[in-house]
Amino acid sequence: MQTALVLVHDADPSRGHRLVGALRPALQAQGLAVVVGTTVGPSPLLTDLPDPATLGTLVVMGSGAAAYDDTVPWLGAELAYLRRAVDAGTPVLGVCFGGQALSRVLGGEVSPAPEGEHGFLDVETADPALVPAGPWFEYHGDRFTVPPGAVEVARTARAVQAFVSGPHLGVQFHPEIDPGAFSAWEETWELTGPPPPEAAAKVPGLRREIAERESGAAAACARLVEAFLARAARVRPAEEETAA
Repeated sequence: MQTALVLVHDADPSRGHRLVGALRPALQAQGLAVVVGTTVGPSPLLTDLPDPATLGTLVVMGSGAAAYDDTVPWLGAELAYLRRAVDAGTPVLGVCFGGQALSRVLGGEVSPAPEGEHGFLDVETADPALVPAGPWFEYHGDRFTVPPGAVEVARTARAVQAFVSGPHLGVQFHPEIDPGAFSAWEETWELTGPPPPEAAAKVPGLRREIAERESGAAAACARLVEAFLARAARVRPAEEETAA
């Protein structure tokens, strides 16, 4: 059985495992063993990360850090690991911060967005079989560009929402969201301080909506993961043949 390594950005194991949210059953349904790791400080979670070439897929999750901020202590090591995964042809799914990090590694740019997005939103999609129109849960204040050679898949009026590059998929939204994942976010805010006022005012309503939409969001996450992995399986052999 191949492994899906999910990188979270929290050293606490309880929060770290909850942050994976609906992605855990979605990945398991595709025959992958899910392992949760982190590059953030000493942690009971996996920190001695395996050779990315041995993975079935690498998933990089969201973070309160900015993917363009090189003062973040662990960012350099994580970008280097992500680069190794890309070079090895291991399919990468980047989620929010993870999508921004993937864009940066592939030559794209990450910057603060003029206006954040918070809540369930529809997206304009060029490939509904891979990224349906949604609604998808958004919670971000930064945004990425489509890297050179990559293809934009989805967007809203405020930000690119998804791109593909080889077997890799970067998304700005949070397909993993479920009540457990959101509770981990809230615990983090209690420790580090509340989100910006615009976002903080929406938290009670978002909590209710996440609970109400849990079943549908989980189904959408499962379809996204299935389509991502199916596409990666098609694209990788073609890339290897071209390289040879």
